Amino acid sequence: MIEAVEHIACMAPYTLADKGAPGSISLAENESAFSPSEMAISAGTSAAASSQFYPDPDWTDLREAIAGVHGLAPGNILCGAGSMELIGAMIRAFCGPDDEIFGSQFGYLFVAAAAAQVNARYVQVPEENFHVSVDAMLDRITTATKLVFVCNPGNPTGTRLANAEICRLRAKLPNDVLLIVDQAYAEFDDQDPQSVFGLADAGNTVITRTFSKAYGLAGARVGWGYFPPDVAKEARKLLNPNNISGVSQAMAAAAMRDQDWMKMVVAKTAARRSVFSDRLRSVGYVIPESHTNFVLIQFPSAGQAQDADRNLRSEGLILRPMAGYGLQHCLRATIGDQAAMDRVAETLILLKEARS
Repeated sequence: MIEAVEHIACMAPYTLADKGAPGSISLAENESAFSPSEMAISAGTSAAASSQFYPDPDWTDLREAIAGVHGLAPGNILCGAGSMELIGAMIRAFCGPDDEIFGSQFGYLFVAAAAAQVNARYVQVPEENFHVSVDAMLDRITTATKLVFVCNPGNPTGTRLANAEICRLRAKLPNDVLLIVDQAYAEFDDQDPQSVFGLADAGNTVITRTFSKAYGLAGARVGWGYFPPDVAKEARKLLNPNNISGVSQAMAAAAMRDQDWMKMVVAKTAARRSVFSDRLRSVGYVIPESHTNFVLIQFPSAGQAQDADRNLRSEGLILRPMAGYGLQHCLRATIGDQAAMDRVAETLILLKEARS
């Protein structure tokens, strides 16, 4: 029997959220509480009629839509089957055995999985009160460091780093270290993104984004990144040809052009998030301020988090346990429809009262 190469055989499969039994309400994967815009649905329906043809390998209309909204150079945009494809391609292109890849203590764990694929060392740098620490990152840089990954706003914490701090990090990193700033939740953050996009124009920084969250296209699998040309040239070699279907490209381009719908989704999601968080905080739960479509709920102990998870699951409500991130005392709750959020809040409030 053929055997996998040693470092792959030692890997654990990347774990997705458990959505629970059929009929459960999943608030575990940070999906949008709202459907895609009507413009996106209509564009996808029209594009489906041409599914006998391969999709545009250069994502021409999608790139133009993204560039038009954000004021970017279309040629410096790469598109992937979710931003995960782009992140994985960059790690495979620029990192190898014994290279160091830095992520924050509670950063996106897909990066650790991608590092393992190339036998690189994934280094978790301590955070400060659930916030990425630029100084901690800079203090640990070595000659083996090839790539630094920052998720901003952060997942699973929901916290954000000021864009000025991202710029400070880039300015103090060695020129031969690639910085990836994953902005999957950027639409929920009110900071002006132009200073961070400008880092890509200066070189050795890539900004990744997704249509899975604020645009409601998780099922379409579309992500994009803004790249320096020399980095884009190498990363593109590792993307699957025709990687995004014609239907998904059409939906994403239309969604990008329908900024009014996206802004409505963000505003309504933020309003629900605030009400939900305030209800739980009022009875003693600790929740960091979130700039995303989810919140991180802290419990006094891992046992109480597990008890809450069991109670919620018995009600058909699925949150995301955070033990894989070293946060055994936390659950992460996606902001879903209002009825679901009310049920989660009521269940957790009753548990808190029962312990009083």
